[in-house]
Amino acid sequence: MCIRDRKTIDRFRGCLYGQAIGDALGLGTEFMIDEDIAWKYPHGLQHYKQIYQDRHRKRWKIGDWTDDTDMMLCIADAVIEDQGVNFRNIAQHFKKWADGIPMGIGEHTYKVLMARDYTEKPFDVSYMIWKMSNYQSAANGGLMRTSVVGLFPKEVRTCAEQICRLTHYDPRCVGSCVIVSELIHALVYGMQPPTFLQIRSLALSYDVEICDYVDKAWDESDVKDLVDYDHMGYTLVTLSVALWAYWHATSFVEGLLAVVNAGGDADTNAAVACAVLGAKYGYSSIPAEYIEGLLYKESLDQTIDSLMNICGNA
Repeated sequence: MCIRDRKTIDRFRGCLYGQAIGDALGLGTEFMIDEDIAWKYPHGLQHYKQIYQDRHRKRWKIGDWTDDTDMMLCIADAVIEDQGVNFRNIAQHFKKWADGIPMGIGEHTYKVLMARDYTEKPFDVSYMIWKMSNYQSAANGGLMRTSVVGLFPKEVRTCAEQICRLTHYDPRCVGSCVIVSELIHALVYGMQPPTFLQIRSLALSYDVEICDYVDKAWDESDVKDLVDYDHMGYTLVTLSVALWAYWHATSFVEGLLAVVNAGGDADTNAAVACAVLGAKYGYSSIPAEYIEGLLYKESLDQTIDSLMNICGNA
């Protein structure tokens, strides 16, 4: 897999920057509904420095990302460390991150990572926690970190499935991760992206309910109609928002601001949607203010450069 041409490099970098930017700006409207956003951001949220400093948001510094990008970087760091994909080591990176008492860790992810024997038997523990939910838990904690898997040079579907299952075993979660990872992979490496019908067929191979959300993403003209305030954190809501952005947003910024200002689980929705948009439109399409405003830009650059070197030589 060649990562020497400018377009591939641009899309590769755009994907991970898109994730971090969507996450960092989306924090500003996370858990908000329309009325909250209208009151706190009467002209809409557009910049990091506008982020309302309430009890929840002031725990992060301006320009910082949340657990979404933290966990994506756990995957990237493990791959860099191993010069390849080792699921057990990725699980160990998840566990080490969780033991550091991070801000914003999801309830389901916390239960899995804090369970005894997780690092020894991560898949078994993940399955048991899902079973204990009566096979109902389908949070977006797997999807929020899957963008980096789309950058892997090969075995994307298998890697997306297994890395998702390290914490989220539900087929709706697994299918969501595969769809987004495969889409990003095609966009970054200049392949023909999957069509609506191909995405729908892929969705059906995991769970028929995914198809309903794929259809909604295709049909709706306003992303606000997809953001379900009663089901914040549901993997299929986040998937539908990301697909909406891919199909309907005509630029990175248009998609970013539309998703962020729709509220709900905005940091995760925007992290996934903007990873896709970054892969589609490239790093060069992202305004400098969003790039330079990231608190840990230098660290992100180092990770991207190291990962690109590994993926390019695989």
